[in-house]
This record gives sequence, structure tokens and C-alpha cells, in this order.
Amino acid sequence: TTGASNTSDPSPTVESVEDNPDGGCHIYRNGYYGSSIAVVEGILEVNIIQMTSIQMTESQAENSLVDFVVTCQGSLPTDVCTVVSDPTCQVSNSMVCDPVIVTDECLLTIRRAFEEPGTYCINITLGDDTSQALASALISVNGGEST
Repeated sequence: TTGASNTSDPSPTVESVEDNPDGGCHIYRNGYYGSSIAVVEGILEVNIIQMTSIQMTESQAENSLVDFVVTCQGSLPTDVCTVVSDPTCQVSNSMVCDPVIVTDECLLTIRRAFEEPGTYCINITLGDDTSQALASALISVNGGEST
């Protein structure tokens, strides 16, 4: 049970009673409780502002490479995860997570490889110790070219 103290001290008093069914004893605890709350801003918004296909020579054309330029608002991220899914964003094909170091402004370039041409759903998640934010896009990869 909880109750307030009869003294003039405005601090809340917590009194708890525990029953010990075996011995029939009662334990009384009286005291003061204090706590503090820290409010953190977190990562508020993520935007994919540019997607650029990386041109490679024919001998390097095993995978198509795409650079995603990403911005965010709020606190600075410490990691980035990219999930590549089918065009409906239902079936995940791959997931890659990497730590990132952002010092001043949230502007990242993320390079990802695509093994074959097709249309993909891309989810990019930026995170830190207290928050995560997500941006999604559809991308069409055509053998080294993306749109």
C-alpha cells in the first residue's frame, strides 16, 4: 500500500506491506523515493534524397552498385541498416547493418550491391542508442543502371 506522511515534509512516502504466508510475519518498509527523467530527442526523420548507379567496367559487372544519399533530422545516428526486399516490401532478400560515424551534419552516402536486375524495395534505418527512423523507396536496377 502507499500513503502520504503525516509530517509537513512534501516528499512522497511509500509504505509497503508484504505477507509471508508461511510464518505469518509482516515486513514494513518506510522511506522516500526519488527519480529523474532524461528526455532525449532521438532521430526524428530520415530522407533518401538521391539514388545513383555506380558505373563499372564490364569485368566488374558482377553486381550493380547503387549509392543512396540519406539525410536525417534530430540526433546523429550511430548505425545504419539496409533491408532489400521484393517490390511489395513483403519478402526480405538481404539485410546489411554497419556502424557509422556522423560528426556534425546528418548526411550519409550508403553503397549497396544488387546481384541481379529487378525492382526492389529498399528500407534504410538509421539508429542510435535511444531511437530509430526509417525511409523506404522502390528502385529499379537494370544491369548496372538504376532509376
